[in-house]
Amino acid sequence: MGFLQGFEIAFQLQNLFYCFVGVFVGTLVGVLPGIGPSAAMALLLPITYNISALGAIIMLAGIYYGAMYGGSTTSILVNIPGEAASVITTLDGYQMAQQGRAGPALGIAAFGSFIAGTISVLGLTLIAGPLVQVALKFGPPEYFSLMALGLIILIHLTGGSVAKGFMMGLLGLLLSFVGLDTITGAPRFNFGMIQFMEGIGLVPLMMGLFGIGEVLINLERPEERGHIVTAGYKGLLPSVKDWKDSIGAILRGSVVGFFLGVLPGGGTTISSFAAYGLERKISKHPERFGKGAIEGVAAPEAANNAAVGGSMIPLLSLGIPTNGVIALLLGALIIHGLRPGPELLEKNPDIFWGFVASMYIGNAMLLVLNLPLIRVWVQILKIPYRLLFPLILLFTIVGSYSMQNSLFDVKLMIFFGVAGYLLRKFNYEPSSLIMAFVLGPMLEEAFRQSLIISRGSFHIFISRPLSLAFLVLAVITALSSLAPVLRRHLRSG
Repeated sequence: MGFLQGFEIAFQLQNLFYCFVGVFVGTLVGVLPGIGPSAAMALLLPITYNISALGAIIMLAGIYYGAMYGGSTTSILVNIPGEAASVITTLDGYQMAQQGRAGPALGIAAFGSFIAGTISVLGLTLIAGPLVQVALKFGPPEYFSLMALGLIILIHLTGGSVAKGFMMGLLGLLLSFVGLDTITGAPRFNFGMIQFMEGIGLVPLMMGLFGIGEVLINLERPEERGHIVTAGYKGLLPSVKDWKDSIGAILRGSVVGFFLGVLPGGGTTISSFAAYGLERKISKHPERFGKGAIEGVAAPEAANNAAVGGSMIPLLSLGIPTNGVIALLLGALIIHGLRPGPELLEKNPDIFWGFVASMYIGNAMLLVLNLPLIRVWVQILKIPYRLLFPLILLFTIVGSYSMQNSLFDVKLMIFFGVAGYLLRKFNYEPSSLIMAFVLGPMLEEAFRQSLIISRGSFHIFISRPLSLAFLVLAVITALSSLAPVLRRHLRSG
């Protein structure tokens, strides 16, 4: 019943419009190298203030899975991935384009993405509801332990140095504690500044780290636009042989992407690499990969789209993000006064099912958008970045100011923008900071509630079986992160 009601809500004119805007902008973001979905979602977040919560989440999620579609265009035609998840697509996609088969490559990427996206949303529909019913039985101790486990896994799998990841996580938690104490109401960590009484705003933080920080980093890089392959992309419908070679890869990529998307730290990039590796391993002709094998395009493009649907399950059912982009989506829900997790389905079933239904519609929209507009995307690829970055900077300033009409927020955003640039320069991952910042208040609330229930006894966290299990897994994960460091220390000693 809720599912059918969701389609009724999703087909409302305003929600269809927000879905279209999201997937269109997402595709554009995927096409333009240097602007990822994280930056785009951070930049467009201020636009969502005056629209409904459902419209906001539909549009922002559309940007995420739309970018997965758009990233394949640059990978195939220019040999430059528009998004990190499309890196592996360049290996066979660009080779196909050079062989005059850009059309089938683009076609199978679009159809494969549509099939995988639909399969993953079907999985979301079937799994999210039952998981919510289980999560409703969780108390504060279980929630605290689960969020602690999720945060540690996310930081561990973010990429790069584990030590730097944990440092970013701790910094994110510290920043989330600025403002009034949730229990006593006393100000803390505000340095006597009245502007920090309500805490650090999520919008200036996100727009600075991902918007301005991304622009500054891209300005340092020389514009490397490869030769755009324009020949051979007219015949976009794959042949019967192409479908025969690709359908297995699409289905396997969908399964791999979906299940890796559900796992903390899985994400679209890992999914696309895993699906490509699987196809190469089971292929009867592995030597064809890297030389224009259509399976090498179909599998990763299916996987990265399926991972988006999978990553929505922990967000909607448990209120836990599985990667940095989902953390931004979680932040957007909180800004609109919604509590992601089991309470969302219990208290706002219209938003829950309306959002799920919109993802079916969004996938269909993307298929319709991507194939006929290839010529448009090719022209957009030719826009120099030096013309884009002033517009991005202007957008960040206006967006940050518009939330509270505060110049302080603009200054704060610029500060975090410079910080984001420096973090990237020294290989620190800002997404770890954002994930910890978003989860911090919920983590603290569950922790404090647990201690109030137990009258200050920490025994409550280990006396409840589920809480204990989550904590044990969290400790094992943290220790496994430290193992390589200890080994190096012992060898040098």
